[in-house]
Amino acid sequence: MTDVRPTLATLKDPVHLLALGLGTGLARVGPGTAGTLLAVLPAWLMTQWPWMVRAGIVGTTFVIGVWLCGESARRLGVHDHPAIVWDEIVGFLAVCLVIPPGILWFVAAFGLFRLFDIVKPWPIRDLDHSLGGGIGIMLDDLVAAGYGAACLLLYQYFFP
Repeated sequence: MTDVRPTLATLKDPVHLLALGLGTGLARVGPGTAGTLLAVLPAWLMTQWPWMVRAGIVGTTFVIGVWLCGESARRLGVHDHPAIVWDEIVGFLAVCLVIPPGILWFVAAFGLFRLFDIVKPWPIRDLDHSLGGGIGIMLDDLVAAGYGAACLLLYQYFFP
């Protein structure tokens, strides 16, 4: 993986502060899961907002994340360092676009998103490596969110 280990001092840089999920990416075990947990409260609060507003927030944070994650990776000297979790935050917000309010829906969204982000079925792994930079970092999590969202939508369709 990498020998580069960001520290709390790294968070003094605003780029790293955001890209490392306010420090959640510094978790020694499961930094991606820790970063995703950071997104749970905002996602929960956003369920009260119109879908278009939520989609706009996801789109905006995705675009910001392309630069943010790419720049953080460049400064760390490691492409898609495990501590960079902005992509997980945006990915979880994206999968939550398709769920109704409810704790079980959030648990399912969380579990499916993390599953697809960790396992990285085709083409997720290929996207990150072939595109590189911030777009690769962000897009692999957006596709993982898409897989999770597809599962949740199929469940809602077949079990209304």
